[in-house]
Amino acid sequence: VTTPKTDHAPERPADRPSRAESREVRELRELKNTQPDLASAADMQIELLGAQKRIQSRVPLPSAAFDRRKPDNHRCRPVLQLADIPIDWTDVRLMIRQTADILRRFDTLEQPDYDRIQALARDGQIEAVVTGWYDTAMASGVRKAEVNTHEAEILNQVLALAMRPFLARCAEALLPRLELSEWRQPCCPLCGGEPEFAYINPAAERLLICGRCTGQWLFDPITCPFCANSNRARITSFTSRDGRYRLYACDECHRYLKAFDGRDGSRPALLAVDSIATLPLDAAAIQRGYQG
Repeated sequence: VTTPKTDHAPERPADRPSRAESREVRELRELKNTQPDLASAADMQIELLGAQKRIQSRVPLPSAAFDRRKPDNHRCRPVLQLADIPIDWTDVRLMIRQTADILRRFDTLEQPDYDRIQALARDGQIEAVVTGWYDTAMASGVRKAEVNTHEAEILNQVLALAMRPFLARCAEALLPRLELSEWRQPCCPLCGGEPEFAYINPAAERLLICGRCTGQWLFDPITCPFCANSNRARITSFTSRDGRYRLYACDECHRYLKAFDGRDGSRPALLAVDSIATLPLDAAAIQRGYQG
């Protein structure tokens, strides 16, 4: 999602801590203190997390049919079908509206786009729209050749955030049950999404983190997950000032992927936190001509 404006961040309800805050929210509050320029982005993420957690707490598990499926290492086809999840479509509409509200308040969604998303959430065809979005996941982990329109990009961003509580609930419960020893694909073995971030674990292995369900899976530490380039000479890598984060940029497809370096074992990757903490790395990569 487009980086929100950082000047004169307004005081919001998220600034008042609750008695049972998640680790992500605590880390985001600390990030606001240490990097004031990221305060508005952190506030927006806190509000998104609140909306997502409220929905996620009541999402039921997928159907038992899931247990009869195995990931296909030759094709990035989602193991989890949207029809497996007993989704309450009222909750989906609510989540889409709330996501759009939050993005609009933080100036990351223009008014015409906001109006269009709100109208879509009220439309009786929302099930078909969400199903189409889910079923057209990256088939090979490589971005489609056709150029998406601005409207399509915005819709994809909003749906990815709005559907996260439903898919993350499934990833928590189901991904550990998958046999992934032979999985070598750059797309998520559960939902078929492409990686949004990466985690370098204490064993120095790189795990990709799905941008849709937040699930994690092992992947080659150097190979580009977007174009499969494995030529180290064509991979540019640089780190944040504190050395906590790394960015891998591919000189073949000109895309990049950020990673949290957890080799010291201090904590696991926290997508909601790390994606905000690394906004300066995004800016540096874009200045060099790479795309996220």
